[in-house]
Amino acid sequence: MNTHMATRSRVPASIGMAIETKKDGEGNKAETPSETKKAITEVMTAFEEFKTANDARLKELEAKGAADPISVDKLDKINKHLDKFEDLNKRVATAEGVKKALDDLQEQFDEMETALARRSTADTPEAKAAELKQRVNDWGRGVVDAYAKGEANLTEDQRKALQDVRDEYKALSVGQDTTGGYLAPVDYVREIIKSVTEMSPARSLARVRPTGMKSISQPKRTGQFSAVRVAEQGPRSETDGLRWGNVEIPAPEAYALIDISEQNLEDSFWDLEAELREEASEQFAVLEGAEFVSGSGVGEAQGILIHDDVAETNSGAAADITADGLLSLKYGIKTAYARNASFALNRSTMGAVRRLKDGNGQYLWMPGIAMGRPNTIDGDPYVECPDMPNVQAGAFPVAYGDFRKAYTMADRVQMTLLRDPYTQATSGNVRFLFRRRFGGQVVLAEAIRKMKIAA
Repeated sequence: MNTHMATRSRVPASIGMAIETKKDGEGNKAETPSETKKAITEVMTAFEEFKTANDARLKELEAKGAADPISVDKLDKINKHLDKFEDLNKRVATAEGVKKALDDLQEQFDEMETALARRSTADTPEAKAAELKQRVNDWGRGVVDAYAKGEANLTEDQRKALQDVRDEYKALSVGQDTTGGYLAPVDYVREIIKSVTEMSPARSLARVRPTGMKSISQPKRTGQFSAVRVAEQGPRSETDGLRWGNVEIPAPEAYALIDISEQNLEDSFWDLEAELREEASEQFAVLEGAEFVSGSGVGEAQGILIHDDVAETNSGAAADITADGLLSLKYGIKTAYARNASFALNRSTMGAVRRLKDGNGQYLWMPGIAMGRPNTIDGDPYVECPDMPNVQAGAFPVAYGDFRKAYTMADRVQMTLLRDPYTQATSGNVRFLFRRRFGGQVVLAEAIRKMKIAA
C-alpha cells in the first residue's frame, strides 16, 4: 500500500494548533486564528505610528502654519494601511470567518489527498528514476554515435530514443494548431472576475416593514400638551396641544431590463439566468442604498440628507471637519436616541476623522480589534456608507443617530423575474425583466442629525 494513501482526511494537528479556542463572556466557544492575532498586533502598531505621525503634523501646523509634505504623505500611507483592516475588524467582532478559514484549509488537504491517491502503487520513484536514466543514456549515446557513425549504424534502442524525441517535440509544439495546439486547450476558470460594487447598507440601519398594499400608513404624534400647576381650589382650563398626524410611505417600482440572444443562453458555459439574477439583485441594493442617503422622495425613497426636518450641526471650520463639530453632532440628539446611535460616513471621511483629537488630546477614532469589538468614533460604532458625500464646502459628510427609529423602509414586492421569449423573438433575443417595489422615508427626524461643512 502506498504510504501516501494513509493521509487522513482532516486538518493536521500541526495546523490545528495554530488556532486557539477561547470562551466569550456567555461561555460560547469562539476560535481565533493565529493570523488574526498577528493582524491585531499590526493594527495596534500602525495606530501608534499613526498617532505619532499625526502629533508631529499638528506641531508643525502650530509652529509653521503648515505641515511638512513628507509628514502628510506618511500619515496618508498609514491611514490607507489601517483601511485594509476594516473588514477584518468586522469579521473578528462578529466571530465570522474562522469557520470559512478552516473549511478552506480542509478543502486544500482534500485536494492533496485526491492527487496523491491517483498515483499508481507501482509507480515508485525508484522505477521512474531507472527508466529515465535508461532513456537518457540511449538518447545521449544515439546522438554521439549518429554524428560519428551515421544513424543507420545505431542500435534499435538508440534509434527509438531519437525518434521519440522528434515525435515529442512535434507533439509539444503548441505554437501551431496542427502540430499540437489543438491538443493543448486553455484552462478555463469557472469564475467571473468582477470589480467591487459599493453600496450603502440601508437595510442594516433602517426599520424594514413588509406590506401587501401600495403604501404603509402610520399615525404620528405631532404635538403634546403640558402639565401645569394649580391652586387647591383654582380654576382648571384645558391643557391644549396634543395633536396627531399621519405618515405614509409609498412603495414605487424599480426595474432592470436585459436582452440576451437565445443562442447565447443555449451555448453559454455559464447559467446566464442565474448570473442575471445576481446582478439585478446587486443593482437594486445599490439603488436602495443611494436613495437612503439622498433620494428625492418623489417616485423614489426619501434620503436622510434631503428631509427638511433633519437638523444639522455646523462642522466648525470652513471646508473641513473638526473634533468639536463631530462631538456637537453627537450630543445634539436626545439621550434616548443615543443609546442605539451610530455614525454614517464614507471611507474618505473616515480617514479625516482618524486625525481628530478631543480637548484632552485623545483620538476620537479607536480600533476595537484587540478587544473583539467594532472600531469606534468617540465610543460609538460607525457604518461605512459609500453614498455619503466627501468632506467639502456645503456638503453633509456625516450623519449620526438612531437610524432604526428615524427611518422606515416599505417592502411591497421582492425582486421578481419575467422571462419574455416573445417580444424580441424576431430578433432572436429573450428579454429578462426584473422589478421590485420598495420605498423609504424619514419618519422621526429628531432621532438623527447631519453635519454640514461650512462654506
